[in-house]
Amino acid sequence: MMTNHDPSVPTASPDKIKAWRQLLSRSNFVNSARQWEDLRSLGDAASVLIIGPGQGLDTLIFRWRGYKVTTFDNTPILEPDVVGSVHDLSMFRDLQFDVVIASHVIEHVPVPYLDATISELARVARHAIIYLPVRGRHLQLRLQPGFRDLDLSFVLDLFNFFRKPDGVTPLQNNRGHFWELGMRGFRLRDVVRRLETHFEVVRHYRNTDWIQSHNFVLRSRWTARG
Repeated sequence: MMTNHDPSVPTASPDKIKAWRQLLSRSNFVNSARQWEDLRSLGDAASVLIIGPGQGLDTLIFRWRGYKVTTFDNTPILEPDVVGSVHDLSMFRDLQFDVVIASHVIEHVPVPYLDATISELARVARHAIIYLPVRGRHLQLRLQPGFRDLDLSFVLDLFNFFRKPDGVTPLQNNRGHFWELGMRGFRLRDVVRRLETHFEVVRHYRNTDWIQSHNFVLRSRWTARG
């Protein structure tokens, strides 16, 4: 989510972006459902900034439910309300929004820009919902016995535990990621520590319906400063 003038950032062709926008899979609906649940848990939120609106499913749902939604992306092909780079949200006021949502976005940010990105997300909204991809292949054992709403999930992640990304070279997964959760330097504890510089972590959890995603609900520390 950097500008196209940054040579360290891979850019997809307009045709590929347009084709990707037409794709809808089960994961899109699962991801949107989790965002809806997390957004509702934040109470009286009314205004939402969506960073990286993708196929637009989240935007459609939130507007349908009465939220005032602003979309933001670095490519005009996706027709966002505002075009820019996520590490520089200077076009928005401090705490202008109740919630900012960045679902599978900030892993596209090279590490030299990552802390600035997190700081900007905390500055523009009282709360943040940030979802991150988990590295590797995943094995899941899930038990739903059918009483007392019990839902037990055990997940094993398989990947090169010792590999550490340099943070400026895209990973070899053809998705434009510079890092992913679980890699050296980006273990869960490392990412929580980085987020806590600008946020209070309200909760975080593995999405048991889409185990490639680990989800964070955050409260901005800018609220206290204001």
